Amino acid sequence: MLEVNSLCRNFGGLPALSEVSFTVPKGCVTALIGPNGAGKTTLINCITGVDQADSGRVRFVGEEISRFAAHRVASLGISRTFQNLRLFPRLSVLDNVLCGLTIEGGRSMIGALLRPPSLRNRERRLRLKALAALDRFNLLELADWPVGVLAYGDRKRVELARAVISEPQLLLLDEPVAGLNHQETAAVAREIRALRAQGFTLLLVEHDMDLVMGVSDQVVVLDGGRCIARGTPQQVRINPLVLEAYLGRTSATA
Repeated sequence: MLEVNSLCRNFGGLPALSEVSFTVPKGCVTALIGPNGAGKTTLINCITGVDQADSGRVRFVGEEISRFAAHRVASLGISRTFQNLRLFPRLSVLDNVLCGLTIEGGRSMIGALLRPPSLRNRERRLRLKALAALDRFNLLELADWPVGVLAYGDRKRVELARAVISEPQLLLLDEPVAGLNHQETAAVAREIRALRAQGFTLLLVEHDMDLVMGVSDQVVVLDGGRCIARGTPQQVRINPLVLEAYLGRTSATA
């Protein structure tokens, strides 16, 4: 579904990504791991149009998207969460999740002013879809609460609900369990498995190795902006380059 080919990105002459290549098969969970500063979030940003690579290509279901802006990438069916939460704290939980359906909201200024029946029907449909997403993530009773007053774990679930609601072809999760406790992490792991069972394709950036090894079909390892290993979780676990760069330093995190 996704093909990254020889991607490079430099910041002030320093390479954040250097000739990174890998593929994400359809219907699988691909984990992207590596030490802090390995280039994982930079790679996600280049895939989603938040940042532009200096060279290399990104192809999504056969179409090159390397130079696409973020809104155009999203319109193709790619959705993401962020390492640092990107929510609207003064908006309600429901309104934040509805932001994930912006592409389905229509673009007519005249329609927005006159509010014909077709627009009102669309708004009702999108609202019901958002409420169903809140129910799925056990957020329904918080629908009218401002996001800014929620606990961190609840805000993480809001962002995940917003990313999933559009039913994207490819879902990119940037550290979805960072800062969560054991129970919350287990709940996210169950949701990731459920999404895979429903046919979603996921690219997961994560530091929690228990989660990575428990939900991933394949693992891609970055170190110093380079891809040093690819394979199944079992293959990566015993790869000497990975052990030297990363797992040898700590057995719990990456």
